Amino acid sequence: MRIEDLVVSPEGGELVWLKGLGARYLINGEHTAGRLAVVEHPIKPRALASPMHTHEREDEISFVIAGRVGVQIGDQVLVAEPGTIVFKPRGIPHAFWNESEEQARVLEMITPAGFDNYFREMAVIYADSTTGMPDPQRAAALYAKYGLKLDVASIPQLIRAHNLRS
Repeated sequence: MRIEDLVVSPEGGELVWLKGLGARYLINGEHTAGRLAVVEHPIKPRALASPMHTHEREDEISFVIAGRVGVQIGDQVLVAEPGTIVFKPRGIPHAFWNESEEQARVLEMITPAGFDNYFREMAVIYADSTTGMPDPQRAAALYAKYGLKLDVASIPQLIRAHNLRS
């Protein structure tokens, strides 16, 4: 393995956007034999990063680097500030959003790796959209591919409850 594969500069790593949620690739599953991936999520101000959803295959550990990140895990809601770690186990519905007017940043560890590729694939679906929303059939196929159950009905509820921008 080359040193370039082992060290990512502060400006390095591929960055893709899914509306208000960015995904900057830091450690890919290919580098860890599928055990772990690390992605940084910049989240635009007052953006819903992800509606309620459930992973079948992976756990996520989020470390808040900057900003105030709202998190819902099951029925519990909290605001995580810099230095906070949030564990989102597989099988438990969760959502997260930027609670503030400043960009937030979250370091996301995904284990096992694999789901990290979802962001890249969904970014293509968003880029192909003429409406600003992903094509429902393509999105559903991607959710199935990654064992992701998305609760679309939670989107307007979360936007209203937390004063987010749609």
